[in-house]
Amino acid sequence: MADTARDAFPDEAETAFTLDEYIEGMEAVELEADLVLGGDDGKDCTYAGGYLKRQAVFSCLTCVPDGVAGVCTACSLACHDGHEVVELWTKRKFRCDCGNSKFGGHLCKLCPEKDSENSANAYNHNFKGSYCTCGWPYPDPEAKEQVEMIQCSICEDWFHGDHIGLNSIEEIPRDEEGEPLYEEFLCHKCSHVCHFLKLYPDTIWASGKQNLAVQTDGSDPNVMEKPSGHANTEKHENGALVDHTVGEKTSIGNDSTKAIAVPEEDNLGNSSGSNCKLGMDVNTMPAVTDKSEPFFMSKGWREALCRCETCSNFYAQRGIAYLIDKEDSIEEYEKIAKQKREKKLEQQQGAATNFLNSLNHVQKIEMLSGINDMKNEFQSFLESRDTSKPITSEDIRFVFENLAKKKQRLS
Repeated sequence: MADTARDAFPDEAETAFTLDEYIEGMEAVELEADLVLGGDDGKDCTYAGGYLKRQAVFSCLTCVPDGVAGVCTACSLACHDGHEVVELWTKRKFRCDCGNSKFGGHLCKLCPEKDSENSANAYNHNFKGSYCTCGWPYPDPEAKEQVEMIQCSICEDWFHGDHIGLNSIEEIPRDEEGEPLYEEFLCHKCSHVCHFLKLYPDTIWASGKQNLAVQTDGSDPNVMEKPSGHANTEKHENGALVDHTVGEKTSIGNDSTKAIAVPEEDNLGNSSGSNCKLGMDVNTMPAVTDKSEPFFMSKGWREALCRCETCSNFYAQRGIAYLIDKEDSIEEYEKIAKQKREKKLEQQQGAATNFLNSLNHVQKIEMLSGINDMKNEFQSFLESRDTSKPITSEDIRFVFENLAKKKQRLS
């Protein structure tokens, strides 16, 4: 986002564009920034809000080289401008560290009164500027082309597609255009924590990539390997294809099998109190000893999770209670960001309308004429410039100086 013109139009060197297209590109970049920052205007430190359910977090390696501290958007701008700052996108249950004991006596400019440490904050190697199991930085300064990374919804680390335990990146659920068919990703290191998801029907899994495979090693023709970890209601038994809604076998390891009840999709209604969607005690699910593989979840999969007392306690004991908190998801985070952006745009439009209404007829004509002159000047500049070169501050200064000279000649 440092060079918004080039970010908005990566093929700018080869393609000319109009002012309207440029403005549209700028708006797209601003929307993307709002989604990442959650609509935060970057004016106030978020420390007073406590451990927010989700917020944009940054790590300043200039102030804390060990990468064991994080700061909010406002502090990254007001207190760490010009520093080596790592953008971490979003983190859950995090409180701004800026100016606390980890910063060597440098107080926060926006909120100097803070506890010495935020004990509930969690830090991973992302705060040091490294990602994935390979520990490489992003962007990778040695790479000719940056490889897309995906974030685990549990540990919140970022991974390269070929470092998540798959046989091939082609196994990642994508459409023909390469767009993700999954809403959330659980990495191969965290999937064992959510092994209970195998009790749920196919509807919670991203389609097309996590189908069950029949074992071919001859050890047990009745046992289905689950490379993705989700249940299927059909399997081969004695050479025939039969339909099973309960009592399906799954491989647990060491050539042993245990029966796991898989509920029918129709039975996954609302759950509360002692009414469990699964119809069983999730704590009785066998321990996991087989190979861990990543999970790719479909849109709205969290809504299918049981919220009965037993299951809720199960989530809490494993530190994943946030999965049933609607405000934890990136989807909800971006939804709130869009609402904030729409409200901000409405306020800006309202202020502009009030300002125009305060002008008399002559002033309105002069204002609109000036806006049209500026638009035409920018369009002339964009059509005549060398598109192989980036737009600089000198270019913008030249446009306004030329516009002022024209206005003087006309007056």
